[in-house]
Amino acid sequence: MTKLVLAWFPMLLIAIINGAIRDFTYKNRLGDLRAHQLSTLTGSILMGIYIWGFLRLWPLASDSQAIMVGLIWLCMTVIFEFSMILFIQKKPLGHALADYNLLAGRLWVLFLLWILIAPYIFFHFNL
Repeated sequence: MTKLVLAWFPMLLIAIINGAIRDFTYKNRLGDLRAHQLSTLTGSILMGIYIWGFLRLWPLASDSQAIMVGLIWLCMTVIFEFSMILFIQKKPLGHALADYNLLAGRLWVLFLLWILIAPYIFFHFNL
């Protein structure tokens, strides 16, 4: 299980690189919302490729382990996100919560859902 928890750290690096590419290349041309949406899509694809590759090298043992890994990765992601926004960037809670508003076109919650279910999907369907 330790290996599966440590596997989250390269995911963090992928997310940071994906966000940097967004901020330094297409955010000004697309605007914040469209850039966020595109970045969520590209980040989800990149995470899917990483998770698939990782789980091919270190297969999961059961459905319950796949669910547990997804939950752990989800929690680590949300804790990191809120820690960065609240404590490092010193922005208000509302700023962090804004990305969870699907009705406003913010798709972050779909990315988090993907992080949660991807281990189960890749385990269950042996992709």
